[in-house]
Amino acid sequence: MSMKKRMFQMLAICAVFFGAIFGFQMFKVMMFKKYMKANGAPVVSVSEEPVQYTEWQPQLQVTGSLRAMKGVDITSEVPGLVKNIWFASGHRVKEDQVIVELNADADRQRLNALIAEAELAKISYERDKLQFEANAVSQSTLDAGFADLKSKQAQVAEQEAMIQKKQIQAPFEGYLGVSQINKGQYVNPGDKIVSLQSLDYVYVDFYIPQQELLSVTVGENVNVRSDAYPDKIFIGEISAIDPKIDPKTRNLHIQATICNTEQRLLPGMFVSVDMPIGKSEHQLTLPLTAVSYNPYGETVFVVSEAADEKGDPQLTATQVFVKVGEARGDQVAILSGIKEGDVVVVSGQFKLKSGDRVEINNKVLPSNNASPQPIDE
Repeated sequence: MSMKKRMFQMLAICAVFFGAIFGFQMFKVMMFKKYMKANGAPVVSVSEEPVQYTEWQPQLQVTGSLRAMKGVDITSEVPGLVKNIWFASGHRVKEDQVIVELNADADRQRLNALIAEAELAKISYERDKLQFEANAVSQSTLDAGFADLKSKQAQVAEQEAMIQKKQIQAPFEGYLGVSQINKGQYVNPGDKIVSLQSLDYVYVDFYIPQQELLSVTVGENVNVRSDAYPDKIFIGEISAIDPKIDPKTRNLHIQATICNTEQRLLPGMFVSVDMPIGKSEHQLTLPLTAVSYNPYGETVFVVSEAADEKGDPQLTATQVFVKVGEARGDQVAILSGIKEGDVVVVSGQFKLKSGDRVEINNKVLPSNNASPQPIDE
């Protein structure tokens, strides 16, 4: 057999082999298409809810901090050695209650000396008055005696005030903090002794952007939440609006007052504040889970009924673009893209593509609460 004939036979065998492989692959594709045509795309199980209008109160959520309506760090006006401590850390005290006594022994002795000098000055003045009436002394002598008496009496009053300052009192009723001093300790003017906070009412300070200036008024209520009490909403009332906007941040300082009779809120706490702004609106709303957020825009899947090739009714999901507004709780406002009555997929949409067949299973629905309350476990 010649070389040319062998080459021809080899090429023929290769052609038959590759033809068989190609034919088998084409047969698989044809059978798969036939199967898919006979059975259709798989049906996806989803949850759905109809789009409806709800009353929507726009709100501004900001952060704030708590401050006691009356709160001070008690200090001493005068230096001295701590003689007695008449309070216990964390206890409640009444207004003008003495809480700390500084050593005033030397001051009292000084006061006694000044009292004696004042009494002597008074006796001298009374004698001068009698002598003046008898024309025995001049008017200037009488005036000098009167001035000396007043000077001595003023020194007595000054020394009494000095002693009083060493009886450190609570300026108002409230709760004391942790003591910063010990008996026998020497304190200087301005040294912190203990903090005093009145907790029956607390202020919450927060800031809002200047463009919301017309949306806030004194007397309006705000909802205050603290992560220390996740299941509790505290109602505050706006009590003051700063007349000046901060030139650095362009924000407006707002102060609200909260009744705190249970003393659950403490000064210095971090809180979140929900403040209603503007008028209530009529808005289309959906659960947040219904919206898919993508770089090219927000979308939802709308469920509609159509007939298949055999004329049987079937549900399909169509992806549409929507414009979303403010989110509040579990809900989000929908500004455009869908209308009231449209049925929208609220869970299971991540396994969908536009045009897929769906079946409805609403056994478990996502939360759709505008003001959800966390469960305190």
